[in-house]
Amino acid sequence: MSFDLIDLPWLPAAPHDFRLQVRQLRSAIPNVTALVRELAGYRLNVNQLHILGKAIQACDSEKFGSGMQAVSLGVLSNGTSDILLPAFCASAMRFGVRLNTIGTAFGQVVQEALDPASPVNRAQCDFVLVAIDHRELPLTPSPGEAERARDTIEDALRHTETICRGIQGASGAVVIVQTLPQVQAMLFGSLDRRVPGTLPWLIDAYNQELRTRFTGPGYLLLDIAALAEAVGLNEWHDPVQWALGKFLLAQRCVPLYADWLGRLIGAARGKSRKCLVLDLDNTLWGGVIGDDGLAGIVLGNGSPAGEAFLDVQQAALALRTRGIVLAVSSKNDEAVARSVFKSHPEMLLREDHIAVFQANWQDKASNLKAIAQTLNIGIDALVLLDDNPAEREQVRQALPEVAVPELPDDPAFYSRALLAAGYFEAVGFTAEDRSRAEQYQANAKRAAVLGEATDLDGYLRSLEMKAVFAAFDSVGRARIAQLINKSNQFNLTTRRYTEAQIQALEESKVGLTLQVRLIDKFGDNGMISVVICVPEGPDWQIDTWLMSCRVLNRRVEQAMLNWIVESAKNSGIGAIVGHYIATERNGMVKEHYARLGFELLEEKNGDTTWRLDVASYLPRAVPINVSISS
Repeated sequence: MSFDLIDLPWLPAAPHDFRLQVRQLRSAIPNVTALVRELAGYRLNVNQLHILGKAIQACDSEKFGSGMQAVSLGVLSNGTSDILLPAFCASAMRFGVRLNTIGTAFGQVVQEALDPASPVNRAQCDFVLVAIDHRELPLTPSPGEAERARDTIEDALRHTETICRGIQGASGAVVIVQTLPQVQAMLFGSLDRRVPGTLPWLIDAYNQELRTRFTGPGYLLLDIAALAEAVGLNEWHDPVQWALGKFLLAQRCVPLYADWLGRLIGAARGKSRKCLVLDLDNTLWGGVIGDDGLAGIVLGNGSPAGEAFLDVQQAALALRTRGIVLAVSSKNDEAVARSVFKSHPEMLLREDHIAVFQANWQDKASNLKAIAQTLNIGIDALVLLDDNPAEREQVRQALPEVAVPELPDDPAFYSRALLAAGYFEAVGFTAEDRSRAEQYQANAKRAAVLGEATDLDGYLRSLEMKAVFAAFDSVGRARIAQLINKSNQFNLTTRRYTEAQIQALEESKVGLTLQVRLIDKFGDNGMISVVICVPEGPDWQIDTWLMSCRVLNRRVEQAMLNWIVESAKNSGIGAIVGHYIATERNGMVKEHYARLGFELLEEKNGDTTWRLDVASYLPRAVPINVSISS
């Protein structure tokens, strides 16, 4: 049995009436978001993606509602990109992103990038994809001439920098740079990639420098070299299609390419998943623990099936080391299920790796809701790994927000299907990301303590909370950008900013910027809140106020308001004005300013404006020890 990445086998097959359902998008359906996301979630070929993408592009913004604001993507390429744009639109919807795409004529990359009046620059895109291969760059081979080869790499990198700076200077867009797919040149055979100056050597050297230099604010990396080698260069390159239509890749590879781009933009917009929920029987081990007993399940070295299940556990542990939370949902007796974690000698996963353990006889959808509630995360943050097709289908129907990969018959491919699907795509990796799993596990312990408490004030005091307030700085910048771009529920305005824009705010010293960390007796919650206040006349306008839902109902926002008002007084500010811009996800903070004592000034179409007089504000007593970091 094989596992062909090009076919996107982790996605369910498209229904037989796919085209009919796509046509419904053009009818009088008042909100198409759910249907579009369902259709995009199927395994689609390039023609189906084209049909769906065109239908998405034809829908008015009103049909998506306020919760699906468009993200604009410009595409510059030395190949033909027209067929790619609808595929990009359709694939991005899998990751919760509605794309508006702007294409250009092929072969005009530098001209379009440097011309402020070009379509891409005029559109002021959120992202611009520089989709080029080696033919766009001055990579002239010079086998055996090491010094000349190094100069060639520098010329190619300067060419790329010229393109990127032109885009950033004219539009401020985040530039998505691609590594170059390798070529199938075999001038020297096995020596091709060792001899300085050969085209494969030049491509390797360019890619390595690209990964190193084009980082930080304003850049994202799409590693096409890794993707092309994963599917195979013979599959990726089609010389006939290049000769006929200047297509940079084989048409069969377009769905996978579009999926990789969609997951990258989704990650940049905070759409990556946070929690992997694991079934047990025939997913983490072979057999049924309730029937076969501890000695009868298949797990461990010495048999192909046993090693396959170990591989699944290794993948789960690897995800946990980069901050993905692990949970269990199994139809099982809890004591029996836990016995494997406690006592089986080949078990890699242990109880202390699992943040929430749901082993009972309820349906999977109910258990998934309980897991999300315990961890205080959205249902759309979950991925369910389950070998049972019926369970997978039940969850998809009951909770379409949950990601549920299809699994092949052979468990040897389970971990490959999980990791290939891109649910946990990252655009950065911080120290806080490494500790994220422990933070959520500590949060589950807090929830358990709260369930036993009879007095909320007493519970909050028992947490021994310490908050650290600081202005934006370079150390926190990546996490600030992460929070701003992924927080949807406790987010008053849902405005998004790039790292470069955050750096500009940090350096301007105008108004107020605030990042908040929270520590308690269970551990460090990390950075949990961000506020941006900008001056407008004698007042401060709260441009952004967001908070991680992990720390709801802890009175952190009251402590923050105390500090904001004190800072405003010291700056001679008369009033603080807050705005609530309603979306489909942030209804929980509709009364945020009312609860804090602000006065309602205006209400229009669900959006509200509030005012707080600085001079008359009385600080609130809070069960939090606040320190200020300069």
